[in-house]
Amino acid sequence: MTNHSFSTVGVVGAGAMGRGIAQLAAQAGCRVVLLDAQPGAAEAARSTIVAYWQQSQARERISAAQAHTWTTQLQAVDGLSALAGCDLVVEAIVERADAKQALFADLETLLPAQAVLATNTSSLSVTALAAQLQHPERFAGLHFFNPAPLMKVVEIVPGLRTDMAVCERLDALVRAMGHTPVRAQDTPGFIVNHAGRGYTTEALRIVEEGVADCATVDRILREQAGFKLGPFELMDLTGLDVSHPVMESIYHQFYEEPRFRPSVTTAQRLAGGLWGRKTGEGFYRYTDGTAQQPAEPPAPQVDSVPPVWVSPRAARRAEIYQLLKNLGADIETGAAPSAGALILVAPLGFDVTTVAVVERLDPARTIGIDMLIDEASTQRRVLATNPTTRSDIRAAAHALLARDGKPVSVVRDSGGFVTQRVVACIVNIAADICQRRICTAICQCLFKMLQRSCSTGRDYRNRYTVSNRTCQFQIISSLRSVTVHTCQKNLTCTKGLYFLRPLNCIDTDIQTSTILINIPSCSVCSFLCINRHYYTLASKLLCRFTDQLRSVDCRRID
Repeated sequence: MTNHSFSTVGVVGAGAMGRGIAQLAAQAGCRVVLLDAQPGAAEAARSTIVAYWQQSQARERISAAQAHTWTTQLQAVDGLSALAGCDLVVEAIVERADAKQALFADLETLLPAQAVLATNTSSLSVTALAAQLQHPERFAGLHFFNPAPLMKVVEIVPGLRTDMAVCERLDALVRAMGHTPVRAQDTPGFIVNHAGRGYTTEALRIVEEGVADCATVDRILREQAGFKLGPFELMDLTGLDVSHPVMESIYHQFYEEPRFRPSVTTAQRLAGGLWGRKTGEGFYRYTDGTAQQPAEPPAPQVDSVPPVWVSPRAARRAEIYQLLKNLGADIETGAAPSAGALILVAPLGFDVTTVAVVERLDPARTIGIDMLIDEASTQRRVLATNPTTRSDIRAAAHALLARDGKPVSVVRDSGGFVTQRVVACIVNIAADICQRRICTAICQCLFKMLQRSCSTGRDYRNRYTVSNRTCQFQIISSLRSVTVHTCQKNLTCTKGLYFLRPLNCIDTDIQTSTILINIPSCSVCSFLCINRHYYTLASKLLCRFTDQLRSVDCRRID
């Protein structure tokens, strides 16, 4: 493939990213010159790439001619001067502005005037990196994702002084690589690392709050929400030496915006060398590249299950009744639960404790089930206890919901369970990205890059690819909010919360921090509504409830 204007491409940095970029450039028909400051690293990277091509040839994925051509086009070098004849040089070195600026200053004096300089930075300002160059107009961001050959989206980021013709040339190159170029503004984190803060940082908060452990969060977001990788699996794959500095960079570049606050957990693990797969241990230990995840506890064995009463305000109440019927449960249909009944609630955004108080239910017998996503589309059910839920009720609910073999996770009480919290954060940040015109066509690119899909659209042959279920959500532009309450993580004004009619008349003069944005109507999420203010419609009533229940700032009930 040669539908581009670059005949010779230099890649500086032969780590995972640089190696992937070099492979793609060779496959796009370019002569590739690969350089690394570490002696022998470039040659080792070349050997790895060639071995992959040979393996692909043996499996008849590519022809012998292709393997031979690409191999001859890829050259490992040991000095910067070997890049002198390049039409394009892409840097993929350490994520430090000073190191990158020094490299580009040297390259500018070495390369011909028409050559393009590109940075694979994931979080640094393209404009700032180009500020010291004599010709910043030929400089742009070309941001691939790890692993570059498999992650099909590439961000092309012009600086304030970048010639748009340079971006057009890079567009053509990316398409020749078989990838999809996405134009992004030069803002902290660009598109994916900006939106991705809602995935990893919220997951870290959930674990730090004791709602669930890392393995449970990963299982829930993979099997209930349909993400290809859980957030802790993703951070282990990327490496905390890469992902934590990105967290800090984006946080500081947005002037300490609370929604992007990094985690002390990742800072400690970074300092301790627990970076992930590359060090053999991160959030998981790795043996021969395979994560050693803790075994999931089996469903408890119980002698009997009490009758089940479902709150009339439960989300997807009809689905819950059908599920219980399929599981052989004894279902109560009275206006109130009997004295011995297991009480099942299905809140959206609220915690189980608050729902029990509002609906005047016995909290000791009340347990929540997350029904954000329809039952047929999930491979895992999620239950939540409140601080007073009896152990026998917990065991009975777990045993009942696991009767058909579908796995069940039981988490501690939290407004929005796990999936609701993470999805709400992602959607709100995505809305902000769209509002700021950082990118467009959010359905087609942003959700692709976030790897979000439902179980019916998965492709298990390649966990790094994206399914075609990308237009599942729709954002509704209105004066309502996707609320992530600082104490409750409440989605207080979503359409899905119309079932909580007692709360409709609550006074709304108290402001609490959240992630809310007003955007033009576009496809992202049908059950969410967006507010133009960065504050939730918090209630005096809920504040009184949380005060009575000794609500603490860590977003769960003590």
